[in-house]
This record gives sequence, structure tokens and C-alpha cells, in this order.
Amino acid sequence: MAKKKDTKKTLISVNQTVADNRRARFDYFLEDRFDAGIVLTGTEVKSLRLGLCSINESYAVDRGGEIWLVNSHIAEYNQAGAHLQHAPKRERKLLLKKKETNRLIGAVTREGYTIVPVRLYFNAKGLAKLEIALAKGKKDYDKRETEKQRDWGREKQRIIRKGE
Repeated sequence: MAKKKDTKKTLISVNQTVADNRRARFDYFLEDRFDAGIVLTGTEVKSLRLGLCSINESYAVDRGGEIWLVNSHIAEYNQAGAHLQHAPKRERKLLLKKKETNRLIGAVTREGYTIVPVRLYFNAKGLAKLEIALAKGKKDYDKRETEKQRDWGREKQRIIRKGE
């Protein structure tokens, strides 16, 4: 007799990445990284635990001395009623220490940096955290150089495996 397929979605456990912004590593030079908390509603947390989110086209901005995450998508939680749902693309406040906030705002205004979200995960306490980075944009020739380095690394691994 054939086994039944498990149709339940698996929950994200502790220290496991919920969403990863791989494009950021290709488009930017990532310098300083910070871990920030996020202000979320109940249905947003439940959607995150199911892995229903994307931070690929999101970025962080300064509004009134606070850092806000813009353009991130957290899907609606289907099991909740319509009156409990959240807006999937709403702006979310990031929780940072005052010193970190001032450093980020200063780098963005004076030095031309961008604040890019890199990874969304749950920490050991079960809290949703967002890893953000101060980033400088890459030029096209920088992107080509990165691609060449990646290809050469793959080729080296193939040669080493073949030699063994």
C-alpha cells in the first residue's frame, strides 16, 4: 500500500533562514552587518514560520530617525479570518540600538551607502531577526569580475575532484 503524502507545510525552526537575499551579494559590496528586530503582527509571524516571505527587492530607509523596511513581502496567513489579515507589502519598523541607527543614517546621508536586507531568520529565542548590511553599489565591471571569480572557483573544484 502506498504511503500518504504529508500535505502539512513544515515550520521554520530556530536559527534557520526564512528568506535570503542572494541578489544583494551580486549587486552590492556588503560591508558592515547588523542584526535588527522587526515589528510584526501575529499573522505575519505565522506566515514567516511557514516561510512565506520575500526580501529580494526590499530596502531600508530613514524616516524620522528610525529605520523602516520597505517593499518586503510577507504573504497573508490563510488560516486567519479576513479581519485579522495584514497588508503583505506594508512598511515594517526595524528595531536597532540608537548608536547603530545613528551610524546607519550617517553612512547613508554622508557617504552614499544603501541599507540592504540580507537574511531573515529566527534566533535562538524564537524572535524574527533581519540581518541588514551597509552596501555600496557595484558597477558592471565589478559584477563581471565577481562572476569570473565564481566561475574560476567552480572550475578549481572540478579539477580537484577529477584529480582525486
